[in-house]
Amino acid sequence: MPIGIHQLDLELPIDVIWEFVKDMDNWAPLVPNYLHHEKITERKSIWEFKSDIGLLKKKISLYIDIVEWKEPTRVRFVLTGKSEKYSGQGYFEANAINVNKTRLTGFLEMNVNGMIGSSLNSKLEAVLPEMIKEMATSISSKLLEMKSR
Repeated sequence: MPIGIHQLDLELPIDVIWEFVKDMDNWAPLVPNYLHHEKITERKSIWEFKSDIGLLKKKISLYIDIVEWKEPTRVRFVLTGKSEKYSGQGYFEANAINVNKTRLTGFLEMNVNGMIGSSLNSKLEAVLPEMIKEMATSISSKLLEMKSR
């Protein structure tokens, strides 16, 4: 399965990061190619993205199910395609380095099944690490912007 992982250290207490990450409404718009999301319950939502992987350019809908909330360190989720054959899992993890510094890790593993799965998976292997880095950097920037207010 294609994976992306990115880690960065932020000059923020872990509780500040948790307050932001625990609510998907805060960070969902920062995910690359995000169009919108709809909460079904506190743990289940539908997200829409524009896909721009290779020749495939279309809208993708994914169910996102939160399978673990472990305050203040971890939010873990699984994803499945609403009509497409996507599956995967991911997490945000925060580890306090000291009182005012936290290491934030973003991880996403995704797989496409079906006839075009192997072709799309090879494209995902190339773009997923950069997408995770972009998302982590956007979240970091947003958190630091909020801190400076």
